[in-house]
Amino acid sequence: MIQYFTFQNKQVLKVEGLEEASWVHLCPPFEEQDFELYAKAFNIPVDFITDSLDIDERSRYEIEEDAKLILINTSIINQSLKETEAIYVTVPIGIVMTGSTILTITPEENPVINKFINNKLKNFNVIDQSHFVLHIFEQNVFWFLECLKRLNLKRNLIEQELYNSSRNEELRQLLKIEKSLVYFVNSLSANELLMMKMKRTDFLKLRGTDPHEDLFEDIVIDNGQALEMSNVYTNILSGTMEAYASIVSNNLNTFIHRLTVITIILMVPTLVASFYGMNLEYIPFSKSKYTFIGLIVTSIFLGFLLIVFLGRGSKSRK
Repeated sequence: MIQYFTFQNKQVLKVEGLEEASWVHLCPPFEEQDFELYAKAFNIPVDFITDSLDIDERSRYEIEEDAKLILINTSIINQSLKETEAIYVTVPIGIVMTGSTILTITPEENPVINKFINNKLKNFNVIDQSHFVLHIFEQNVFWFLECLKRLNLKRNLIEQELYNSSRNEELRQLLKIEKSLVYFVNSLSANELLMMKMKRTDFLKLRGTDPHEDLFEDIVIDNGQALEMSNVYTNILSGTMEAYASIVSNNLNTFIHRLTVITIILMVPTLVASFYGMNLEYIPFSKSKYTFIGLIVTSIFLGFLLIVFLGRGSKSRK
């Protein structure tokens, strides 16, 4: 699907053709044979399109004749129905800067690009292509921060559930959050390296334009903050999982200890009863009418002695 837009009065307006467009957005569904048509129409290499649709592509930039490609990773909600998959995954946004038109390419519907299409941005004003690229970078960082807040809130709720019950469902949810955070750390790290390299080489030709330079500097700082938050949440989650595993192991040890104590206490009366259950002629007190009562009393007495002995042993260990 191809969409054409232009910028007027601080808004994004949809237009019908390339002649009127300042911004063109490509998003599936489309056929592979369309790649050549789009490449010829915008006078760009086919690789610029195919690389932007590769979900495993790393953040980078590339220059080919009069066209510039920027690949930056963003997060989207995972549509997979598998229980073991992450809540969020990361995919690239391809930004191609040509002579008079800027082209964006995404492999799936993208919440960052949708903010521009649906005019959900305040104080949005595009001065030139470089400024529009900075806006995309800025909204991408804000979207990462929003996703991180959602994941952290979900983690807190799951931890509260774990305090009350030990169910596999909560553990699976924590694992999904952990996978999402791993994707975030990798993507934010790659984005940070990309922006630092772009700033060092002045890829967007921002040097000497104070408002643009300040905005780019703020974006780099915000991206670093998002990366730091991702690392902190990852460490907290890892600590939570380790603590919960220790709690489960401790509870299991306590249960096994109690079961062992009960088994030992029941073993002695069982041993006494088994002796008098033997089919032998000369068993002491076998002819007495008080033998059964004596066996019961003796078993209870021995069991009580074992309880006292094991109880003292447990107190001394504490």
